[in-house]
Amino acid sequence: MKLKLVVSFLLLTACFAAFGQGKQSSIAEEHGSAAAEKGLIKVSIMYPFAEGKTFNIEYYETKHMPMVAGFLGSNLVKYTIEKGVASGIPNQPLPYMAIGTFYVKSLSDYQAAIGPNRDKIRADFANYTNVAPVILISEVVR
Repeated sequence: MKLKLVVSFLLLTACFAAFGQGKQSSIAEEHGSAAAEKGLIKVSIMYPFAEGKTFNIEYYETKHMPMVAGFLGSNLVKYTIEKGVASGIPNQPLPYMAIGTFYVKSLSDYQAAIGPNRDKIRADFANYTNVAPVILISEVVR
């Protein structure tokens, strides 16, 4: 019985040690990637929640965002897609249904790529949403 208890304790300790190490390197990787993004331009496309508004996340993920990413070419570092799940305040309405984010190297190159394709991008909105997005362009400082 004591041997089983000792073995269980050792296995549990090993699991905690392994989990802790993974967690530390995960945190380090997050800080490293944030440092690597410093200075990039971040384009956040936010879709506000409102009663009666819709958003097709599957279409957005498989069609719309890849189309826009293609226009950005080598200026694009990465893009992300987020699906809203809750407000920061319990029992309050969801502020955004979804947020798409592009990280690019140059604002002027971003604008040069989007400008001629603006009508094509806007025409595609009807395929996945009936809400006008709020767009914020910012510089990553950390």
